[in-house]
Amino acid sequence: MTGDAADSVPPIGRAQTAKGGHFLETTGVSAPLCPSRTVRASEAGRMNVGVAHSEVNPNTRVMNSRGIWLAYIILVGLLHVVLLSIPFFSIPVVWTLTNVIHNLAMYIFLHTVKGTPFETPDQGKARLLTHWEQMDYGLQFTSSRKFLSISPIVLYLLASFYTKYDAAHFIINTASLLSVLLPKLPQFHGVRLFGINKY
Repeated sequence: MTGDAADSVPPIGRAQTAKGGHFLETTGVSAPLCPSRTVRASEAGRMNVGVAHSEVNPNTRVMNSRGIWLAYIILVGLLHVVLLSIPFFSIPVVWTLTNVIHNLAMYIFLHTVKGTPFETPDQGKARLLTHWEQMDYGLQFTSSRKFLSISPIVLYLLASFYTKYDAAHFIINTASLLSVLLPKLPQFHGVRLFGINKY
C-alpha cells in the first residue's frame, strides 16, 4: 500500500480508538467497520458494549431507582383499599391487618431472603447477605434506608390512631413494628440471632 491507504490501516493486533478514524477499539485485531463509510467519533461514542448497568450488584441501588418510593406507597395504599372493600372487616381490623401484612412482607423481602435474583460477578459476596444488608453497599442512614425505616413507623401511628389505642390491636401493631424496626438498626447489621438464617 502507498500513501494515505497505508496510513489509515493500523498494524494487526494494535487497537485504535475511533477519533475520526475508520476503526474502532477491539480486543485484538482492528478492522474497518465498513469499507465504504467512515465512523465519526460521535457515532462511536454511542456504542454500548457490555452489560446494561454499571453495578456489580443491582440490589445495592434498586431502592434509589426513580419512582420506587411512590410505587411502594401506592402498593401499601392499594393493600389498604382492598382490605377496606371486604365487608365484614371493621376499620380497626383493616388498619391492623394493613400494618401486619405490610410488616410481614417487609420482613420477608428485606430481612429474610438472602442473595440476589441474578448472577453477579462479586464472587458470591452477596450470597449470605439480606437485601437490607446489601442496600447502598452497607452504608447506614442513607435516604432509602431512612425512608424504609420511617414508613412502618408512620403506618404504626396511623394504625394506633384508627384503632383508638385498643389494647389488643396496640400489642399486635407494636410487636409487628418491632419485628421490622430492630433488624434495621446498625447494631444488627450482619447479626443472626441464635444462628437463625445464618446460611
